[in-house]
Amino acid sequence: MSFFPIEYIDPVFRPPSEGRSLILQVTNGCSWNKCTFCTMYTAEQKRFRPKTVDQIEAELRDLSMSGYRVHKIFLADGDAMTLSFRRLQDIMRVINIYYPNVERVSSYCLPRNLKNKSVEELAELKKMGLTLMYVGCESGDNELLSLVEKGETYESSLAALQKIKQAGMESSVMILNGLGGPELSERHAIQSARLMNEAQPEYLSSLVIELHQDGDRFIDKFDGRWRPLTQPELFNEMYVLLDNLELDNTVFRSDHASNYLVLKGRLGRDKVVLLNTIETAINRPGVIPLRHEWQRGL
Repeated sequence: MSFFPIEYIDPVFRPPSEGRSLILQVTNGCSWNKCTFCTMYTAEQKRFRPKTVDQIEAELRDLSMSGYRVHKIFLADGDAMTLSFRRLQDIMRVINIYYPNVERVSSYCLPRNLKNKSVEELAELKKMGLTLMYVGCESGDNELLSLVEKGETYESSLAALQKIKQAGMESSVMILNGLGGPELSERHAIQSARLMNEAQPEYLSSLVIELHQDGDRFIDKFDGRWRPLTQPELFNEMYVLLDNLELDNTVFRSDHASNYLVLKGRLGRDKVVLLNTIETAINRPGVIPLRHEWQRGL
């Protein structure tokens, strides 16, 4: 293959767990793109627009003819699930033509993306192979969600997660450690845990907020009440989150490149072990290996 037949508009992002997946860019950018903490899709070339089904089919046809093996597919960009049910159906139909044995298709999903899709429609997409939704809830605290202009609430996030579960799909939820700064830290952790307890997602991950360009837009919304949490404060917030979680069978990961402290386990089975690890990191610095600043990234 002299060139890769999938067209990308950079930058392209994916969850860490999709590192071995084919990234199929079915939309460009994010249809919301107002979250003050996020600069992933703010570049001029990342203005939101969907890719045509004809172009997607041509790319998959050429890729298939090249003999390129695909086991998993991630539908990029920021919220492919904003596409209509019919458009998603067409995309899944094309995937099944050229890669009928693909193990899994997944996508980022904003809760608002599902308001115009019924449980029955999601179940149909699941039957076609779209089985996993990555949902960036970020927090369960409504005041904090409003401050960061997420455009979602505790209630809208829960409704989306419940709809995903009712359709037989799996959800992987992201919570942002440190999002509320010191003033809202405890509320952020407790309300996020409450949301997760009601939703019972299959996967839960925690990332540390990292502000880069245009960080003032985020900070200004807090009227001087926000600063980054220190390492011990981040760990304490994580402790409060985990301590308040009552999950039956959720894979938990805090191993993104942004995290200082790597945590992995299944909740609730490993809850005590994870809490003990955090306690050790707080009370006995140097005992638990932490990532250095140069090892961290988005």
